Amino acid sequence: MRAGYCIFILLVSLTLFGIVDVCNAGKLSNKFYKRTCPRAEQIVKEIIQNRTQSNPSLGARLIRMQFHDCFVRGCDASVLLDTVNNSTAEKEAIPNSSLSGFDVIDDIKTAIERVCPKVVSCADILALAARDAVSAPFSKPLWDVQLGRRDGMVSLSTETNGNLPSPFANFTSLIQLFNRKGLNVNDLVVLSGAHTIGVAHCATFSSRLYNFTGKGDADPSLDPTYAEALRKQCPNPASPTITVEMDPTSSLSFDNHYYDILLQKKGLFGSDAALLTNRNSSKIVTRLQRSRSSFFPAFAKSVKKMGAIEVLTGNAGEVRQNCRVVNP
Repeated sequence: MRAGYCIFILLVSLTLFGIVDVCNAGKLSNKFYKRTCPRAEQIVKEIIQNRTQSNPSLGARLIRMQFHDCFVRGCDASVLLDTVNNSTAEKEAIPNSSLSGFDVIDDIKTAIERVCPKVVSCADILALAARDAVSAPFSKPLWDVQLGRRDGMVSLSTETNGNLPSPFANFTSLIQLFNRKGLNVNDLVVLSGAHTIGVAHCATFSSRLYNFTGKGDADPSLDPTYAEALRKQCPNPASPTITVEMDPTSSLSFDNHYYDILLQKKGLFGSDAALLTNRNSSKIVTRLQRSRSSFFPAFAKSVKKMGAIEVLTGNAGEVRQNCRVVNP
């Protein structure tokens, strides 16, 4: 009975309004666009495969963008919105000023709109693009992405404060923030493993090199030899144009090597080193370091949880036609 009802309502909805599958409305699903835009995932995959060939760092850029999006207002693509009038958008906030890859999301959205106009949300595109970019060097997707998110209509730079974890944060601050998002200590340690790819600006860790306690000293929890190597790369004061690998010698390989360097006291950020200051998180670090095979399923589980933070579904929000602006 329900199946027949759903098919009837779906046909009426598509005919009259061109809206998404109402039987999936209100929840995330692996097959959310099966009827309304069956080529959506393939379009994302093809564009990402093409772009990662010339930009192998795209995976690090897009997974970071998704993380920053989900931690502010939930996974609603609010980080993609441009500033309008005097309302400064999230992407203009200092923690987001180094985000990149917006052009890739724009290209994907344009391609999908040609095939399925007003159907696939920018929030879902971001989730798929991040997964596919990280997975590009592998022969298969590293995790499943559930779909059905709607796009938010508000983006405020001031809301990044207290929602995005600081690279200087201690363990207490980190776990409190993650708990507020419905994530636990395991998720904190596992998602931090994304630092195995990508680079960081010197300013995000230079205080650990030059003035940790205000006396011109280095952070004693940072390996001295590594600290010296970092000082050679990052002058004081920090240059806004210089970046270093977050995972030395392995910044383009998505694997568990991050936990190796963490135990060697070579975690770049104070927030990385903080994971070793708590007994439970330290145990998780050691477990993930010892088993490469356990990292991938753990990351898949935690990134799925992150991708469901405060999502808008059903009639909430909208499906933006342009990811940079709300619909007219």
